[in-house]
Amino acid sequence: MSQLSFLCIATFFKGHEFMRACKELGNTVYLLTDQKLANEAWPREAIDEFFYLPSPSNEPNDLEQMIVGLAHAMRLRRIDRVVALDDFDVEKGALIRETFRIDGMGQTTARYFRDKLAMRMRAASAGIRVPAFSPLFNDEAITAFLQTTESPWLLKPRSEASTTGIRKVHSLEEAWSAIHLLEDKRHHYLIEEFKPGKVYHVDSLSVDGKAVFTRVSQYLATPMEVAHGGGVFRTATLPLGTPENTALSQMNDQVLAAFGMRYSASHSEYIRGDHDGELYFLETSSRVGGANIAEMVEAASGVNLWREWAKLEIAMARKEHYIPPADSARYAGLIISLARQQWPDLSVFTEPEIWWRMKKEYHVGVIVRSDDRSEILSLLDNYMHRIYQEFHASAPLPDKPTN
Repeated sequence: MSQLSFLCIATFFKGHEFMRACKELGNTVYLLTDQKLANEAWPREAIDEFFYLPSPSNEPNDLEQMIVGLAHAMRLRRIDRVVALDDFDVEKGALIRETFRIDGMGQTTARYFRDKLAMRMRAASAGIRVPAFSPLFNDEAITAFLQTTESPWLLKPRSEASTTGIRKVHSLEEAWSAIHLLEDKRHHYLIEEFKPGKVYHVDSLSVDGKAVFTRVSQYLATPMEVAHGGGVFRTATLPLGTPENTALSQMNDQVLAAFGMRYSASHSEYIRGDHDGELYFLETSSRVGGANIAEMVEAASGVNLWREWAKLEIAMARKEHYIPPADSARYAGLIISLARQQWPDLSVFTEPEIWWRMKKEYHVGVIVRSDDRSEILSLLDNYMHRIYQEFHASAPLPDKPTN
């Protein structure tokens, strides 16, 4: 079974290096994607065949059509592994595995990596700190939660990605008003206490339930702050071997073990509360981090998470020993903003520490790399002021995610 057949699912335009690595290692690669992405610049040299889904593609009838279509396709094609390359494809991947009995994450475990309520309940039951929260099922329980916790609170969709659909409320009356506006969709949401603090992300590769590669970073401007306040997104890797790095790595290992992670890439978020100095789990996902975080991790460590994830999946499918990559132990930082120019001129950033420049309409962004973390933080601070002066634009938060 040296040659494997991978069904990659990507209903957002991503995962190129995963598919390239799969193909370079001698495997067949199928891509299941959204019909509206048919003409995007996919790495076609690495994809043996495309399958398309209608838009939208998450309703029960759509999913049943997907299963029927794949059943026909599999009459003449073998599929050994199914890999969901984006958050919104995790359920599809789990459903396909369950239906066709393909090894990998099933539907119950997939819930822990998609459903924010399932995440919190599982983490809490495993003794992992989470912000105080409540489902929106029972009126009496919701009122009791609001009366026994401190405002403000966040209303969060259980299965959206990033900060999409989050609303902050400041009183019992405002909370109930927002809940009533959800009408028949309120069971798809939860409410939790909001406490300010330092927010971190941990990007890992796991084998047999243990992280074999981990990089810890701190958001200098969180995705929520940027999405709701129109700011400039910034994050930077933490020093290796520090107590903060070690504590976050250990908590991340606890989360992945409690959630049943066997092997995959993962991107998880944590907060150290200003009110008590303790670490709390926020959310996780069984994928490579978005928003160009993977590129920042590569700048710091020399490890391309997409390619390594592909190597990991192949090793597991072949029942081979996976050798994790060595970390080059440098520092990196990422800064991104919406821009008022269609194609911003990034040549004005000339520092030798620049490792990557963003090439996307109406966006400005760079990644810097150095052996000195203080230099990274200084450059990000400098660039933030320059971007605000020369490039920055803001836009209203979309109702649905766009990346």
